Amino acid sequence: MKTNPFVLSPAIPDEYFCDRQTESASLIKSFKNQENVVLISPRRVGKTGLIYHCFNQPEIHDNFITVSIDILHTTSFQEFVKELGAAVFNTVAKRSEKLAKLFVTTLRSLSGSFGIDPTTYMPTFDIKLGQINMPEYTLDEIFSYLEKADKPCIVAIDEFQQITKYQEKNIEALLRGCIQKLVNTHFVFASSERRLMNEMFFSDKRPFFQSATLLQLDSIDLQIYTAFAVKQFLLAEKSIEPEAVAWAYQTFDGTTMYVHKLLHDCYADTQTGETCDTTAMQYAAEQLIQQNAKRLQELLAYVTEQQKEVLYAIAADKYVSRITSSDFVKRHHLKSASAVQSATKRLLDLDLITEQHKSYSVSDPLLRIWIVR
Repeated sequence: MKTNPFVLSPAIPDEYFCDRQTESASLIKSFKNQENVVLISPRRVGKTGLIYHCFNQPEIHDNFITVSIDILHTTSFQEFVKELGAAVFNTVAKRSEKLAKLFVTTLRSLSGSFGIDPTTYMPTFDIKLGQINMPEYTLDEIFSYLEKADKPCIVAIDEFQQITKYQEKNIEALLRGCIQKLVNTHFVFASSERRLMNEMFFSDKRPFFQSATLLQLDSIDLQIYTAFAVKQFLLAEKSIEPEAVAWAYQTFDGTTMYVHKLLHDCYADTQTGETCDTTAMQYAAEQLIQQNAKRLQELLAYVTEQQKEVLYAIAADKYVSRITSSDFVKRHHLKSASAVQSATKRLLDLDLITEQHKSYSVSDPLLRIWIVR
């Protein structure tokens, strides 16, 4: 049984990893030069996969300790610290009995909160959220522990912009104050919200101003993606028409996750000796839309009617450069320019739309296609 080469998880084996040679070289160079990195990309184009790919390269894997967390679901600084603590324990402390015991002794603010494995008598990280009473001290202890590790550490924090949405104040300043003192630990601050990250790292009024090297990730080039897809089908004695790859790429705006999902499904449905054409690709896309219809419907459950009207108008135009212009307002029968401006701000906050180069579009191409349907 042949492995489907269009892997859907972020941990992609090297032989199935498509392109990203320039970005990989740049990220690895930053790791080796002990730089903090801001990795910004549209959602679903593969930033997490790129991080894992670079972490798995021998020059990084053999010489660094790598930790990765996703904080999109966190709602407080306390929860952030818990997620980081658990990731550090599971990644670093479990490397040896010595490092596990050092973790327990270093995190004094959680003294007595660790569990014990009844089989190995080793500590386990089963800390509850309520046990982290002083998150700022616990965070300091976690960083202190990483500084004592036997190799340099790289911590990747996905959806880093989430810290700006915590109720606690001055979290940026607190984190920046801790991070700038570290010598053995460096960070990848990854995010799909370009506007927020630009404000955080490139405004001289914010604590993280110019504290990291910028790496921007865009869609994989269509020609490169097509060559990769054709090769993988041929290796399995199947074939795919380049036009079918182009249709998927253009329909979903080059969004890696969706194009890869369609190729994954088409590869599975194409038998040995057969050819995947545009019709087969369109059928796979239709299936994808139907599978996600309920989720997309629920996504709009808490959006007001006025906000939906603006969202639908943006989806209809695909890209909108003058969102408060009389032409846009009248053409889509919207209430007023000020109402559009207010709705746009809320839609940006909800990450339902995105702004790039003063042009607005629906953040998720699958959502846009579903709305238009």
